[in-house]
Amino acid sequence: MDQTAGKESGYRAIPHRSIRRQGAAALIAMFCTACIVVFASEARAQCTARDVLRNGLTLKTTPPAGTQPIPVTTAFAVPVWRTITTGTFANSFALLTALDTAGCSIGSLAEEVLARPAFTVGTTRANVALFAVSAAELGFQTDTARLADIYARARQSGFGLAAAEVAPQLRLQFLDQPIGEFVIGMEPIRTWTGEPVILTVANGGAGLVLIGRDGSADAQIPVAARFLFVRSNEAALVKAIRRTGETAFGSR
Repeated sequence: MDQTAGKESGYRAIPHRSIRRQGAAALIAMFCTACIVVFASEARAQCTARDVLRNGLTLKTTPPAGTQPIPVTTAFAVPVWRTITTGTFANSFALLTALDTAGCSIGSLAEEVLARPAFTVGTTRANVALFAVSAAELGFQTDTARLADIYARARQSGFGLAAAEVAPQLRLQFLDQPIGEFVIGMEPIRTWTGEPVILTVANGGAGLVLIGRDGSADAQIPVAARFLFVRSNEAALVKAIRRTGETAFGSR
């Protein structure tokens, strides 16, 4: 009787233990699946505050700010700041998707600009050398300067405006950006309401962002703001160098 009861108890206990084991296995499987999803999300998200902190600690630290700007008279004397690749996406929607996947925040103006017909992406891959220069380094000594004047001075020095695609591409490829911002020297793109906008890549401490700012000719830009330009063609550089030489000769 006891043996039968024991056998029955044992017999009935076996499926009970199996169910418990199966339940535990299912929970483990669910936990592993959740971990995979989280890890995949972390692998994709690279613009979040935690990722920025990790990149900043392992890749780059914020350089000390210079006390006095070094005047820039010609683009030929400015070293390449960073080279990025453009033409890697089929269209602007694919580019927006990549920004979203990376966890990069996009301001409303920037998002609208990227959706405008005037915003285009390159059809072929190309390496673009960027040059960083502030309005103060271009010779402006006031607190702010007109955007149109900054562009004109940059062109005189041998710089050129970058394609609008440079901004979101740089956002994706500049994951170790320290605190601060870079204004993309580009032709403004108008929003649906006609507002001219230029793009900026920034790290405000809470993550990497792509934002838009006033791109009108009269927009007042702090002279400490750093712009990213491309270098003009060689003919323009020769003119800039010649003009610099004439200025130096005339000052003697």
